[in-house]
Amino acid sequence: MGRHSRACWAVAALGCVGLLCAVLGAVMIVAVPSIIKQQVYKNVRIDPSSLSFNMWKEIPVPFYLSVYFFDILNPSAILQGQKPQVRERGPYVYREYRHKTNITFNDNDTVSFLEFRNFKFQPDKSSGLESDYIIMPNILVLSAAMMLEYEPTSLKLLMTLAFSTLGQRAFMNRTVGEIMWGYDDPLLNLINKYLPNMLPVKGKFGLFAELNNSDSGLFTVFTGVKNFSRIHLVDKWNGLSKVNFWHSDQCNMINGTSGQMWAPFMTPESSLEFYSPEACRSLNLVYQEAGVFEGIPTYRFKAPDTLFANGSVYPPNEGFCPCLQSGIQNVSTCRFNAPLFLSHPHFYNADPVLADAVLGLHPNEREHSLFLDIHPVTGIPMNCSVKLQLSLYIKSIKGIGQTGKIAPVVLPLMWFEERGAMEGDTLQAFYTQLVLMPKVLHYAQYVLLALGGVLLLIPVIYQIRSQERCYLFWSSNKKGPKDKEAMQAYSESLMIPAAKGTVLQEARL
Repeated sequence: MGRHSRACWAVAALGCVGLLCAVLGAVMIVAVPSIIKQQVYKNVRIDPSSLSFNMWKEIPVPFYLSVYFFDILNPSAILQGQKPQVRERGPYVYREYRHKTNITFNDNDTVSFLEFRNFKFQPDKSSGLESDYIIMPNILVLSAAMMLEYEPTSLKLLMTLAFSTLGQRAFMNRTVGEIMWGYDDPLLNLINKYLPNMLPVKGKFGLFAELNNSDSGLFTVFTGVKNFSRIHLVDKWNGLSKVNFWHSDQCNMINGTSGQMWAPFMTPESSLEFYSPEACRSLNLVYQEAGVFEGIPTYRFKAPDTLFANGSVYPPNEGFCPCLQSGIQNVSTCRFNAPLFLSHPHFYNADPVLADAVLGLHPNEREHSLFLDIHPVTGIPMNCSVKLQLSLYIKSIKGIGQTGKIAPVVLPLMWFEERGAMEGDTLQAFYTQLVLMPKVLHYAQYVLLALGGVLLLIPVIYQIRSQERCYLFWSSNKKGPKDKEAMQAYSESLMIPAAKGTVLQEARL
C-alpha cells in the first residue's frame, strides 16, 4: 500500500508540473508578443530612461565619408567645344564624428538639438593623399559666368577683365585638401570686400568647408513619449515647418525623420522618409528586400527611380525645376544660385544622355546605388550607404572670354559615400537584447507547452492502467482456478515496470 501511495503522489506531482508548464506556455504565447512590443515602445523613444537614448545622443556607429573626384583629362579641348574626358580618383576617406549638443526637451513632446560633425582623414583607408592635385572646373568663375548670361555685355566684359586681372580661368588645379576644406580665392575675397552680403561664403571656399566642425541646423523632433504615432518625425528645422527653396508646397515640406532612427514595427509597405539639409529637401526611400546583417534581420530600403526624376517624368517633382534631363536635381536655389545638380554617382538611374556626354563614366547599380538596412522591429539602422554626386552645368557664355567654346554639359565634380555599420560591443548588445532574448522566449513558450502536454499524459496513462487492474481483479472472482492464476499473473505483470522496448500483450479473457 505504501508503494502504491508513493506512486500516486509522484504521478499527481508530475501532473501538476505538467499543468503548470502548459498554462505558463499558453500564457507566454499570448503575453510575450505584447510584452516585447511594450518594451520596444519604451526603449526606442527619445527619453533619458530609454535604452536607445545614449545611442541616439552619441552615435556609436563609426561613419566614414569616402570622396571620389573626377579629374579632367582634357581641359583645353573642352574650351574648344570637345566632349569632356574624366578619370575617377579616390577614394579619399574621412572618419566622421558626430555628437549632439543643446539637447532641450520641450513641453509639446518634442526635443530640440544641434548635431555637430567633424572629419579626420584616414590615409590607410584612402587611395591617395590630401596633397594630390585634381583638375576640375573653377566653380566660382563658371557659376558667375552663368549668372551673368542675360546681363548687359558691358558688365560681362568688365567681369572678363576682372577674371584676367585676378588670374582666374575656367579650370583649376587644386589639391584634394583645398577642394574639400577650402582655399583662398582672390575673386571671393574681392566680392566679400566690396559686396559683403552678396555671397554666404566667407573666407575660404571649399565643397565641404561648411560641413566640417559645424552643425546641420537646429532639429526639433517628436520624442514619442506622449504620442508614439509621431516618434522621431521632424517638427521643425531651424524653426521652420517647411523650407522655401522650391516652387511647390509639396516639395518644400519637411517630411519624415532627421535620418537617424525611424518608427518601429516596419512592414514591407513602409517607406523610409527623412529630411536632408545637404539636399535641401526630404528624401523618400522604398522597401527593396528582407535580409540579415550579422545575424540581425533587416529590411533594405533603396532610392526609387523617381527620386531625382524631372517634372515631365514624375509630375510631383515639378516643384524642383527648372530641370534638365531626368535623373538630376537642380539645387541652385539652395546653393547661392550656382548651377549645381544632385544625382546618383556616374548618373546612375538617369537619362543615358548625361553619361554619354562625358567620357569616363560607367554607371552601375552595385557601385552607385544607395541603401539603408533597418532592423524592422526597432527602426534602428544597422548598415547604410548613401551615395550622391555633385555636378556643375557649364557652357560658353557670350562676352565671358574665360568660357571659350564650351559645349553645354552637366560635368561631374565629385561623388561621395557616407557609410556606417553597427559593430563591436554595440552590435553584440543589440543582438543579445533585441534578437537573441526574444528568440529564446519564442522557443521557450512552445517547449513549455509541449513539456506540459507530455507530463499531463502521465496521470492519464496511470489512471487507465489502474482501472485495468481493477477490472482484472473483479473478473478473477468469476472464473475458475486456472483463469484466476492466469489473471493474477497478468495483474502482477502490470505492477512491474515493463522493460524498455517491450510491448504489453492484451489479456484475452
